[in-house]
Amino acid sequence: MDPDRNIVLTGFMGTGKSTVGRLVAERLGRPFMDTDEEIVRRTGMQIQEIFQQQGEQNFRHIERRLCRFIAAQRGYVVSTGGGMLIDESNREVMLNSSLVICLNAADDEIMTRVKADKTERPLLKGDWRALLEKRRPIYSTIPCQIDTSGKTPEQVADEVIGLWETVSV
Repeated sequence: MDPDRNIVLTGFMGTGKSTVGRLVAERLGRPFMDTDEEIVRRTGMQIQEIFQQQGEQNFRHIERRLCRFIAAQRGYVVSTGGGMLIDESNREVMLNSSLVICLNAADDEIMTRVKADKTERPLLKGDWRALLEKRRPIYSTIPCQIDTSGKTPEQVADEVIGLWETVSV
């Protein structure tokens, strides 16, 4: 595998993608990109504003464009929004251009983490467990998986880097 490929962390909200991604980027000396933060930067709107004013469909269109941009980059550590790689074409683009790792966690741990985080999450307003159950089969198709339950962000970052070192040899 190309050692300059991006490392992309995906998974459901509250699994640690952004926190772990920042640690991995720092340790590897790579630039970090959180796709939700990048969308806010590019649009000048908060995620919940995009959902409210333009709808989820437009948000997903913005994600698709960003996904293709990321796939053309080299050497990044990227944390995706929880739904970005649910889209089959996005998932295919990222799997072909990057090492994609899906982070998972137990349901109760996800809820604890999400409640502790003050980030506005438009899709949390509904039945998040039903959303998770709908997405789980898609997340499970990603070959590289790490369970973050009961682990510190530093421990998960160690696992991500270990996986990266294993597949980049």
